[in-house]
Amino acid sequence: MRYLVILQAAPPQEPPPAELMAAIMRLGQEAVASGAMLDNAGLAPSADGARVTLDGDAVTVTDGPFAESKEMISYALYDTRTKAEAVEWARRFVALHAEHWPAWQGEATVLRVFGPEDLPAPEGAGA
Repeated sequence: MRYLVILQAAPPQEPPPAELMAAIMRLGQEAVASGAMLDNAGLAPSADGARVTLDGDAVTVTDGPFAESKEMISYALYDTRTKAEAVEWARRFVALHAEHWPAWQGEATVLRVFGPEDLPAPEGAGA
């Protein structure tokens, strides 16, 4: 099963410590070597983004930044046997921040990625 982990945090006032970045690199290498991590990257601030909204029949485009107090700052895509495994990768990632950057505050959201295999078969299919 695939899971998307989205990291949210308040914009940092200082760059992350080098020790944290080295620990993150090691954890990422471990996740890739195990076959669990499919992709990951940092995300630009919402000031560089846009939000597309549908309300009734009106489509509105709003340029960032957005008013949320936390920004989505990175993501990782995992392929694991269980949700618990994906949550454990996210827990380990956040724990590195607690260990190497105690002032950092943030959260990781773990969401299952649905694919065509998760949708009901159309009526009459496979008969």
